[in-house]
Amino acid sequence: MADVAEKAGVSRALVSIIFRNQPGASQETRERVLRVADEIGYRLDSAARLLARGRSRTLGVMFTVHQTFHSDLIEGIYPEAERLGYDVVLSASSQGRSEAKAVEALLSHRCEALILLGPEAEPAYLEELGHRTATVSVSRRVPRVDFVHSAEAKGIRQAMDHLVEQGHRRIVHIDGGRGPGSAERRRAYRAAMRHYGLESEIRVIPGDHTERSGIETGRVLLAERDSGQPLPTAVLAGNDRCAMGLLMALARAGVDVPRDMSVIGYDDSHLSHLMPIGLTTVRQDAVLMAEHAVRFAVQRLEDDALEPREAVLDPKLVVRGTSGPVPSDGPEG
Repeated sequence: MADVAEKAGVSRALVSIIFRNQPGASQETRERVLRVADEIGYRLDSAARLLARGRSRTLGVMFTVHQTFHSDLIEGIYPEAERLGYDVVLSASSQGRSEAKAVEALLSHRCEALILLGPEAEPAYLEELGHRTATVSVSRRVPRVDFVHSAEAKGIRQAMDHLVEQGHRRIVHIDGGRGPGSAERRRAYRAAMRHYGLESEIRVIPGDHTERSGIETGRVLLAERDSGQPLPTAVLAGNDRCAMGLLMALARAGVDVPRDMSVIGYDDSHLSHLMPIGLTTVRQDAVLMAEHAVRFAVQRLEDDALEPREAVLDPKLVVRGTSGPVPSDGPEG
């Protein structure tokens, strides 16, 4: 402001008045000061002004690199935050950067509230965050923290109903490990198999929410086939990334999907329909989840005495090209 004042030939105090759009300067002077500010590239530091009032109006979002569904969530977070008058700062966790480091970076940038996308950190740490600042968890339940998720069991049941209606009995589930929603999906798979009288066919293969997990599962199943065991006729993967890894492994081995095996994912991330053969998957409404998360964060900032809230959104099975009837030449055909 001192540079603007000197070049415009007015006092710094008058420049401040003009920048705050307060009365006290003629229209001619106001236009001259604003023109000079534009010429020298001066920009109002709105963040500094907000901090001077004790507010940053910034939401910090912690996400995981390479999780495609997190990208979909972030796309929904930005417009809702802007609509409510908030900026967004992103911080990623990755193989070489812990969630704690990602979160502390957000707090150091004076983010007023945190939105954690699929956090996998220890529950005690996440609960502590809820005491330190307004915090919303997406897809993972944390004590004393606002929570947004899809009805995991309902989504898995839709996928299982679809497979059983197509004649499948040997249905394998690739577990998502510690990934968000994994425990609920695993329980729902087991419950559905029992519901259909398929207890003896229950098989949960350890994994996680990565393509590598799907590839490794494919290798295991193909090795079993080579030793004389039949392939499962359907695989319910922990998420879309895992399903895509499995599809890659099967394609390399000449296994036709869905003629020889059906594959279903979970998330309906933006990549699921860009493949040569569209992935059948359970859709989580990323935009709606993002909007709820932002609103929860803003409401928590406005009233910290609110009891922890939970938003449960209905998932929907999206049938594409990777699922079909049980193979006609198999034992179930």
